[in-house]
Amino acid sequence: MSMNNLVTVLYRLRLRSKERRVTQILRNQVAALSSLLEVVLSILVLIGLLISTIPIANEMFSLVSQNSTEAFQTFLGHAFNLVIGIEFIKMLAKHSPGSALEVLLYAIARSMIMGHGSSTENLISVLSIGVIFLIRKFAFVHSFGSSLPDGAPAPDMDKPNSHESDETFA
Repeated sequence: MSMNNLVTVLYRLRLRSKERRVTQILRNQVAALSSLLEVVLSILVLIGLLISTIPIANEMFSLVSQNSTEAFQTFLGHAFNLVIGIEFIKMLAKHSPGSALEVLLYAIARSMIMGHGSSTENLISVLSIGVIFLIRKFAFVHSFGSSLPDGAPAPDMDKPNSHESDETFA
């Protein structure tokens, strides 16, 4: 190998090292920007939830005056939507698989309770909820999503989650 080839190889290695550093910096910036957008989205959804509590309060008072099952169904549907929205915000904030499973549970429960599906659809919903419980109990990996792309611990993994124990879903 000539001296000229050796210099070329060393120069390329140095360029690759710089390229890797720049790529890592850009990845960290993209991850930070996407986290910021998630926070903005969470705030917007939270504002929407707060605004939508006003009509739910009105529906609650109409339950007394109308005394019908339709009014209760409407109220219950809006209440479920608020709960799913709250769980969605928690999922965006926590970045944990457990919070994603909770959103799925509430969404399936809402469609099962509020929907007027067939027996087959209800059976599929019940089986889906059962599968989610099985995943939570036997296949749930707490370390999944425990670190950010730059290697730092995820916000919800800084301290042990005492409130998310397996006994919650036992």
